[in-house]
Amino acid sequence: MGKEIDEKPKWYVLHTISGYENVAKQNLEMVVEKNNLKDRVFDIISPEEEVIEQKDSGKQVVVRQKVLPTYLLVKMIYGDDIWHTITRTRGITGFVGPKGRPLELTENEIMQMRLEEQKVDTSLALNDTVEIIGGPFDKVSGTVIELDLELGKAKVSVEMFGRTTPIDVSLNQIRKIN
Repeated sequence: MGKEIDEKPKWYVLHTISGYENVAKQNLEMVVEKNNLKDRVFDIISPEEEVIEQKDSGKQVVVRQKVLPTYLLVKMIYGDDIWHTITRTRGITGFVGPKGRPLELTENEIMQMRLEEQKVDTSLALNDTVEIIGGPFDKVSGTVIELDLELGKAKVSVEMFGRTTPIDVSLNQIRKIN
């Protein structure tokens, strides 16, 4: 009876102790190094974003803030053999999934969190009908009116509030509709 190992790396979510996301990430990186798991664990992320905070003095400062407090995202080739090693890492309370078993993120979730560089459709042409993926215009369709493959951008004409409006998007934010 062989080990249950998936050959393709997938993204999983780990639950951590509140406030210890960075410590848990460092601990997991050390466990990966010590146990020679670099061929199984490829990326560990504690998602953050920059936000502008207003200080009491009225001064605005840019600070980094956790996007998903108490969670780490891990790209790995999962197997039952690695489960104990990861869940016993200090600061990590377990995998997110049914009964503590890992549930991989869907393609859509990976795309929305921008965990992977999205493949750009270079077959796009002017006047193609496209659907916008993610962001405030998610699932809105429109027509390509300008295209810059070198910069990876396009201008898409969409209908909003009864009028046509051009919006700028990255090529990895649009999908050609047949």
